[in-house]
Amino acid sequence: MLMEINPFEYLMDPHRRIYWLFLLSSLMITFVFLKFHPKQQRIVLSKKLWLHPSSLLDYSYFIFSVFFRVMIILPVIISTKEVALFVNIVLLNQYGFVRIETLSYTQVMVLFTLILFILNDFTRYWLHRLLHFVPWLWVFHKVHHSAKVLNPLTFYRVHPIEFLLFGFRYSLSIGFVTGVFVFLFGSLVSIYDILGVNLFVFIFSLLGSNLRHSHIKLGFGNVVELFLISPLQHQIHHSKNYMNTNFGGFLSVWDYLFGTLILSKNVTNIKFGLEKTQMKNFQSLKDLLFFPFIVTYKQIKK
Repeated sequence: MLMEINPFEYLMDPHRRIYWLFLLSSLMITFVFLKFHPKQQRIVLSKKLWLHPSSLLDYSYFIFSVFFRVMIILPVIISTKEVALFVNIVLLNQYGFVRIETLSYTQVMVLFTLILFILNDFTRYWLHRLLHFVPWLWVFHKVHHSAKVLNPLTFYRVHPIEFLLFGFRYSLSIGFVTGVFVFLFGSLVSIYDILGVNLFVFIFSLLGSNLRHSHIKLGFGNVVELFLISPLQHQIHHSKNYMNTNFGGFLSVWDYLFGTLILSKNVTNIKFGLEKTQMKNFQSLKDLLFFPFIVTYKQIKK
């Protein structure tokens, strides 16, 4: 348990966004990017960025969130195994013993790995979108969007309620797919992974995932951005005027299909954070944790 709640363990865990290899790949991409865009060096390397009050709040909030997630959030989230077992039992009771034997072990692995990735990203898109359009959820999601500047630890600037929702979403979506596949294919079910991480998740995490919360304005070009979210597209999502666009996790195809996509070429002026009247409510660790509850309580009392 002590190892699990050590913040530095995140650097050694490939399931984490700030796993050392993902950070290293982002640094390498940054190095190449700055070679071609030297004017951005002044911003990216500025002490004003890394020591900005918003960044300092990110650092302290990250330390808090590691402990809070392990001690409070994780114990109450149902596991993917429990969901998979439940789904499998329901299907067995409903349809009896079923096995599809026309696919090879390799084909099942490819199919399982791909569907896990796609459904996980799809449900992530919709939960993220709901966090913006359902008023009481937006109150909690504002914590993340209150960042005035971005850095890799801004990824963890998420209210505990949002952590809880994303935890349940992950368990339900991954558990559901696993339960169905075990029911249909039995012992053939396995996943292509790298260091225990879904192959596709690992690859996309290497492609600059930590640059999404950064000031490296890296776009992927018009065609690629129809399918994959670029770092610049996510930065646009953090801009005050474009928060209701680019909800995708790894894939932008959901934004394209459901009308929330904006390409990086179409935006030139990006200003992070909330409106001034709202920013004053998110200035401290205490504010990030308790202000959403205060607002929710007042709304309930009305």
